[in-house]
Amino acid sequence: MSRFRRALLVEDHLATRQNLRRLVEKAFEGVVVDEAEDLASGRQAVLNVRYDLALVDLRFPDGSGFDLLRTLREFQPDVLAIVATIYDDDDHLFSAIAAGADGYLLKEQSPDLLLAHLRNLSEGVPALSPAVARKMLAYFRRTPVSEPPPSMREILGTGAQSPPLLSPRETDVLSLIGRGLRGGEVAQMLAITENTVAGYVKDIYRKLNISSRAEAALEARRRGLV
Repeated sequence: MSRFRRALLVEDHLATRQNLRRLVEKAFEGVVVDEAEDLASGRQAVLNVRYDLALVDLRFPDGSGFDLLRTLREFQPDVLAIVATIYDDDDHLFSAIAAGADGYLLKEQSPDLLLAHLRNLSEGVPALSPAVARKMLAYFRRTPVSEPPPSMREILGTGAQSPPLLSPRETDVLSLIGRGLRGGEVAQMLAITENTVAGYVKDIYRKLNISSRAEAALEARRRGLV
């Protein structure tokens, strides 16, 4: 059985939504896929159903996918939120990361490549289209790590101040999610409940001023925990 048991697909174009659904079902055996065609129905699903995975577009007739990403981070901090979009520019990419995206896929890729990205999620590999990964590398090559711009300072949790202190248990949780473990796996490793893990994750996100597992992994690496 796949580690992804229930997925949310938020996409306003029917044909694209159907294609993505087929890929998700092919990538994760036994997964249940819920569909939403606009921002309102996507938000309603997030507030009523617990998900392991969410694929979210960025533009809808009734609003922005960035808002839905923030809603996911607030109400389901352990969900793996992946953007699936046609936009490959820096503004959309880094705004999505700041809003809480754990990955960024371009829908124009071949179905086989998209399927490979989805399957790799089970191994803890971030879902980044090659063009997106190149943009991120190019950005950090031309931007001094010691002096990130204000928008990225929040993303990376860096700055002049000392790193926020975490409790020993919070440090344990950060280390494990930084290695790609999901909430249930962290709970099993630490012999605590999944709800308790979710509480620690919320506290960690608040203390570090982050909003996604990708940012948590960066912070774990920065602290030498992975």
